[in-house]
Parts: sequence; C-alpha cells; structure tokens
Amino acid sequence: MTDISALEGDLIARIAAAEDDAALEAVRVHALGKKGVVSELLKTLGALSPDERKTQGPAFNALRDRVAEAIGAKKHALGLAVLQRRLETERVDVTLPAPAFAFDPNAGRIHPVAQVTDELIAIFADMGFALAEGPEVERDDYNFTLLNIPPEHPARQMHDTFYLNARADGSRPVLRTHTSPVQIRTMLSQKPPIRIIAPGRTYRSDSDQTHTPMFHQIEGLVIDESTHMGHLKWVLEEFCKAFFEVPNVTMRFRASHFPFTEPSAEVDIQCDRSGDTVKFGEGDDWLEILGCGMVHPKVIANCGLDPEKYQGFAFGCGIDRLAMLKYGLPDLRAFFDSDLRWLKHYGFGVLEQPSLAGGLTR
Repeated sequence: MTDISALEGDLIARIAAAEDDAALEAVRVHALGKKGVVSELLKTLGALSPDERKTQGPAFNALRDRVAEAIGAKKHALGLAVLQRRLETERVDVTLPAPAFAFDPNAGRIHPVAQVTDELIAIFADMGFALAEGPEVERDDYNFTLLNIPPEHPARQMHDTFYLNARADGSRPVLRTHTSPVQIRTMLSQKPPIRIIAPGRTYRSDSDQTHTPMFHQIEGLVIDESTHMGHLKWVLEEFCKAFFEVPNVTMRFRASHFPFTEPSAEVDIQCDRSGDTVKFGEGDDWLEILGCGMVHPKVIANCGLDPEKYQGFAFGCGIDRLAMLKYGLPDLRAFFDSDLRWLKHYGFGVLEQPSLAGGLTR
C-alpha cells in the first residue's frame, strides 16, 4: 500500500524546488501525467474491494486535487517572478534627460480640436470660469424638457436626434445634442453664484462639409443676482480678442430665438475675407461665431431656483468650427478621418501648451 502522506510530501517538495516553467511541467507530468504516480494510484481503485474504494478513492482524489492546486500556485508565483525580473531590467528613469536621438517632439501631434479646447479652457479660466462635465448619454428631460424645449419641437425628432433603446421605466435616453444638460446638472447641484464652461462631444444626425454626426461644443453659463447683457457682451468680446489674438474686435448681436434663453442673439464678428485666409478685427465682412442670450426664467425655475431673484446668461459655439476659422481648415470631415498625414500637417507639437502668458498658438 502506497504511503499517501510520504508521496504527497515528495511531490510538494519537487514542486517547491522547480525553478522555471519547464521544471514545473516535468513535475506535473511525473505526478499527474497519463503515467504519473498519482494517475497510477487512481488506476488501482478498480482492483480494490468496495470497502477499500470507499476509503482510498476520496484519499487518492484529494491527493490529486492538492497536488494540482500546488502546481497552479507555483506556476502563478513563477509568472510573477518573471514579470518582476522583466520590470527590473526594463525600468526607465523618467527623471533623466532624454538623449537627443531618443526624443523627437514632432513624433506625435496634438489634434486641432484638442488644442483649441485647451485654448478655450485657458481663456475662460482666466475670466474665472470653472470647468464642468456631464455624461454623453443623457436623460431626455435634461437634454430637452428642463431647457424649455417643448415635446413638439423639431429638435426632438429622430431625424435630428439619436435615441437609445427605452429603459424599464419607458424613458428613452439620448446622445446629448448639446452640452446644455451640463448647465442643468450644475444648476440642480450647486447654488448661485455659478460661472462655468462645459466643453465636450455632442451628437446630431447631420453630415456634410461643415457638419458631422459627432462634433465638439463649448457652452458657458453665469447665474447670479445681478448679471445682465452688458456682462455677456464683455465676456464674448474678451474671449474673441484672446482666441483670435487681435487687439480689438467689432461684434454685432442679431436678435434670434432659442427656447432656453430670452432674449436670444446670434453673434457676428467683423472680418476680412478678401484673401486666402479670414482676418478678424478688420474688414467689411461679418461672420457668425456663436449663439447666446439671457437664461430663460422657466429654465431657472425648472432647476429649483427663484427667477425673481436669480438671472444669468449662457452662450455656446462649436469647437470644431472655431478650429476651422482660426487655423484655416477647409473640411470638417477630415477632423475624423484618422489620416496621419493630415494630423502631421495641421496638428500641434506636444510641447505647444496654450497659455495667455506665453501665447495661445505657435
């Protein structure tokens, strides 16, 4: 009769002594292979009496399970040791200066949309605006209802908006059509005064030279007890001067209509389109750049604030459109083609971080 305890001790010792995967595999074959010592033990059960099988069968199976478990644990430990040795040999001290031949600042390029987004954040941060974010899959009421957009409004139709499958309660979430839901979430969670910008991806069913199904937008919101249209005009003028890097801008506000602002306005900026590029702050032409207005009292009330006490303004514009205007990019669809040649030509160096002190652009 085989001494199971002695056999198990011998196998466990062999497993512990294995220094690599090859040695461990040899132990596994010796113990659990087709002709392994444990496998041979299990084959003897057929020759035993029924009473002996009742006692020896569980003992042999338990031995097999313990040996297999020990082999698995050892294999995991060997893998960790290999990984640790590899990490030790491949360690890089990132605090050391990179050799000139190893670092090419032009190897990677920052996408114009990412660059312009950083520029916008730098500009509005200098004016005291905080950065706010929200989900891209949004509730219908945050995207439409609380923004005073009625059920029959065309923007709610499926030819304009991407709807997702209905949830258990019957509601249908949407891919947000603007970043305005971030304004709603902010007003619901914070007490005035509020001063935020909300950049991010938005989605609408549209595609041509100047529209894509997914695009980038930035919106601003100010809510307090004394803000008026004069403050809005000043913020937009300072923004345009900083972004287009010109000493002066001339703007005009045209009356418009948005469900979530009253009064509402479209903003044009003076420009010169006589040459190959658009020049701002001069010329006799006009170019629309954004929409804005005073936050509608119903929107303020929908967010649990008193419209008799609080008021404010909001504005929004497309980041992709701003990038096209500033850097002379002719086709919006190329932004999303993943063409490395285009990115190498229009992209920005990894060290070109925008700041108002150092200059926004190269």
